[in-house]
Amino acid sequence: MHSSENGNAMTLPGRYYTDAEIFRREMDAFFRGMWFCAGREGQIESAGDYFLCEAAGESLIVTRDTSGAIQAFYNVCRHRGTRICREVTGEFAGRIQCPYHGWTYALDGSLTGAPFMEEGFRRDDFPLHCVSSAVWDGHIFLNMSPEAPPLSEQLGELPENFAPWQMRDLRMHNRIEYDVSANWKLIISNYNECLHCPVLHPLLCEVSDPMSGDNEAPQPGYIGGSMEFRRGAQTMSMDGTRKRDYLPGLSDEQRKRVFYYAIYPNLLLSLHPDYMMVHRLWPQAVDRTKIACEWHFHPAELAKRDFVAEDVIEFWDTTNREDWDISEQSQLGISSRAYQPGPYSTREGLLSAFDKRVLELEKAHKAHTGGDELNRGSS
Repeated sequence: MHSSENGNAMTLPGRYYTDAEIFRREMDAFFRGMWFCAGREGQIESAGDYFLCEAAGESLIVTRDTSGAIQAFYNVCRHRGTRICREVTGEFAGRIQCPYHGWTYALDGSLTGAPFMEEGFRRDDFPLHCVSSAVWDGHIFLNMSPEAPPLSEQLGELPENFAPWQMRDLRMHNRIEYDVSANWKLIISNYNECLHCPVLHPLLCEVSDPMSGDNEAPQPGYIGGSMEFRRGAQTMSMDGTRKRDYLPGLSDEQRKRVFYYAIYPNLLLSLHPDYMMVHRLWPQAVDRTKIACEWHFHPAELAKRDFVAEDVIEFWDTTNREDWDISEQSQLGISSRAYQPGPYSTREGLLSAFDKRVLELEKAHKAHTGGDELNRGSS
């Protein structure tokens, strides 16, 4: 861990935000070695429904087989490697077929048809390459590691702690996608502190006290905490007025807080008294990140004739764009030769913990692959 002379934690050297080789190693360590959030079960409600997940340079097919189980495969035909799917979402007509030579697979990935192959060819030897999949309360997670541990090991106590929100029952109402010219770690760091809120987020500070709430002790798979409302506000929206019923199952205390958690490597989970917001981060390059932001509500609310969500979406779209803009400015500043690591305050412990996790996984990755230490200067 980087420290200053007086022992305070320091920000990471600039190369962790600008070096393409470090970025590649992070993709291996975080996105190919950990469970990452690919989407929601509601995206594939029926057998044959699918969506593509682009992660760490890989295209992955996520679908549901005839038994209802979720399956995930590399988007690569076993014949000559052609990508099978082009459309981001769609529906398989009971089978998965390569558009090149017609190799055909069942929804469980097994090869069922291989035209013109000679006698002795064994279809069982050429199923689609599988990716491990698991579901937590409606969130679909994937893991590309051949030795993937159970998802529960990464999530720790989150399933129990967040069970009252009944996330599996919630349905997406809106999605906005952003393309941010900043390193993915800057997005996570920005999400996990609100010292910038009085300067950057006037709307947010009207309805929530940026100095309130508590942070959970950092865990290997996540960091996060809660914030409280102010001035009679009941939810995070343009005016703080709650125009929807509370989510069923929440206690009186849970109704008074918003819970913000970064679940490594790419899920920013924001649990509100009356809705759920999620951000999924998709790093594209060392200085570019795509972000999908979604708002999920209870089906009973969505069915109401007077249902409204614009107050919530406008609020967070404004706040998001403020965050993305300052993250891009951070990327530009860190890219300068003048940048040097600076000290964290005692209220930035989650950021320091995230940096420590980055360094731990980098060290573990180097030990596993036998890579040499990078030595590209201190900035």
